[in-house]
Order: sequence, then structure tokens, then C-alpha cells
Amino acid sequence: MGLIKALTSSTSSVLGDQFKEYITCDEMSNGVLIERGTIHHGSANKKPTEGIITNGSTIIVPESCAMMLIDNGKIVEFSAEAGTYTYDNSTEPSIFTGGFGKGLLDSIKKIGSRITYGGASAKDQRVYYVNLLALTGNKFGSPQPKKITDDKYGMLEVTFFGEYAIKVENPALLVKAVIGTNAKDKVYFSDILEDQFKAKFVEKLTEAITKVMRKEKVPFGDVGMYQTDISNEMNTLLAQDLVDKYGIKISDVALMDINLTDESMKRVSKIDDATIFSDTKLQSGLMATSSAEALKNASINENGSMMGFMGMNMANNVGANLMGAVSNNANETTPSKEAKFCPNCGTPTNDTNFCSNCGAKLK
Repeated sequence: MGLIKALTSSTSSVLGDQFKEYITCDEMSNGVLIERGTIHHGSANKKPTEGIITNGSTIIVPESCAMMLIDNGKIVEFSAEAGTYTYDNSTEPSIFTGGFGKGLLDSIKKIGSRITYGGASAKDQRVYYVNLLALTGNKFGSPQPKKITDDKYGMLEVTFFGEYAIKVENPALLVKAVIGTNAKDKVYFSDILEDQFKAKFVEKLTEAITKVMRKEKVPFGDVGMYQTDISNEMNTLLAQDLVDKYGIKISDVALMDINLTDESMKRVSKIDDATIFSDTKLQSGLMATSSAEALKNASINENGSMMGFMGMNMANNVGANLMGAVSNNANETTPSKEAKFCPNCGTPTNDTNFCSNCGAKLK
């Protein structure tokens, strides 16, 4: 095999004396996707040639990384399994997928096969390491209100912000897209996400939020609980821009806050009020709450509690009449009796013995 697994545990500095070269990956700083491996020339290699991985050298693959040996812009060796490998340029290439499976193998086949030189060295060989950990803390926000559709409230304008995480799903595709024949020593995620993509991300997120709300039948205020669904929708909507192009997926979307604009808030309030006055159960609840509040206020009335209670009774009568009228309108499709009114003050009697307004006897 092109890569022969030499050790399974961590190695020490003695490698520099045992191999012609050994290649390691420095600790990746925050936001780094790809980093070029550092070549250490051992004492056995008296005259090293830069840009050449000498036959018999060792390559270390740390945890949570994928390693690729690039030969004149083509991927010739790959491993996503942690360990230490010896490089043999006279054998067939070997691939340790580390669980990435057939999709990765197909990508490498499409990118190109191993270049062989009959034991001779190529002109430019480099080892690159890809960060396989999720990169978190990528912030997003809507600088301008965005339109979403709610099943109950219709078209609403909202502002939102939060964070998302990305994860490399196809390291070979990422390296080919970003490195290719353009040699780089370090690639940050921000190098891929330009301003144009950031704007598209927010637009697609707005679309994803609306789709999840419709599919799950949830109001905008609860959509933050469906982060996995939003992440899946984002990967579908960003397939051409992120998944298929760079082999990167959105692994998590965290909506930290979503707010209505003032105009949309007024719209929601109107619809909620209309809902209350069209539902008899909600009417009863509203009247009970109002009565409790009125009792509290009456007891501390500065003109005396008696005056407070008298005023409360008058308000209750008016409220009861109003609720009765609304209820009658809501049930207008059912048979109704002929309306009766107090002969003294004209208040609807509702088949009672005494007028609820003036107290006159009716029967």
C-alpha cells in the first residue's frame, strides 16, 4: 500500500532519527479548515529537497483530522484514521476512509488517480490536514426585516440573529475546490464565506424558517425549537453553494432571537383580539380576569370602597351586555328567540326577572 500504518499510538521526537522525514500537523487555530503539514527533516536525510516527500518518510495523522498528500495538484494518498504511516511511493495508493465511505472514494476517483514516476519524485508534493471537528460560533443576522408566512397571522416581517456550525463532510472535495493547483498553507472558513454568500445565507435561512413553520405547523415564536429541521432545510437550499461545491454541511443552526417589527406586532395583536371576542370560552376568561382586577382596584378606591364597587358593577353590566351582543353575533346561524328589552331603560333582558341595569321588575 502507498501508506503503511506504522504506529497506532502517539509518537515522540525520536521519529526524526528513524525516518528520512516526518510530517505533522500543528494545532489548528479557531476557524481553520485546512492546514499544510509541517515537514521535519530527520538526521538520516542529509540533503533534503523542499517540496518532496521522500520515499520511506512517515506521516502522522492526529485525531479529528483527515490527511491528504497532494502531488502536483492531485490527491494521491488519503487517510482519515488517526495513526502514523510510512510513505512508499513504489506501491499502489491506499485510502483509509475513517468511516466516510463510498462517497469519499467516488470523489477521489473523479478528482484523479495517483501519479507514478517509477520511483522518481514529483516536482511539488505537499501534505494537507483537514479539520473534521464542527466549527461553531459563526454568527448571522438580518440587517433588514425579512418576510415569513405564519398559518395564523399571514405575512409577517421579522428580524433575527443567532449562530450556526459547519462540518466537513467530504475532505477530498474541499481540498480540491480550495487548494487545487493553487498552493496555500492555511485556509480559514471565512475565506470561503464571502459577503455575497453571507447575504445568501440569510435569505435561505428565511426560506428555511418559513418551510419548517408550514411543515410542522408551528407559530413563528416556537420555531427556535426546531433547529435540526432548520439545519436540514438549509443544507437542501445551500446544496449548490456549500455542500456540492465545498463538501461542507450546516451541522447546527441556533436561532437566539426572533422579533416582530412594530407593524407586524400590531397585526398580531388585532388578530389575537378578534380571536378572543369570537370564542365564548375566551370571553369568559377575559371577563373573569377583568372582574378580579376590578375588585382589587375597587378595594383601594380613593373615594371609598363603596364608590369603587358601584363603579365596578356598572362596568360589569356594560361588559356583560357587550359580551352578550358579541356572543349573539357569533351564534347568528342558530335559531334565536325574539329579543326582549327593559321597558324602563331599554337594556336587553335575556329572560331575567329583573333588569341588570336599572333593577326594574320585568315579570
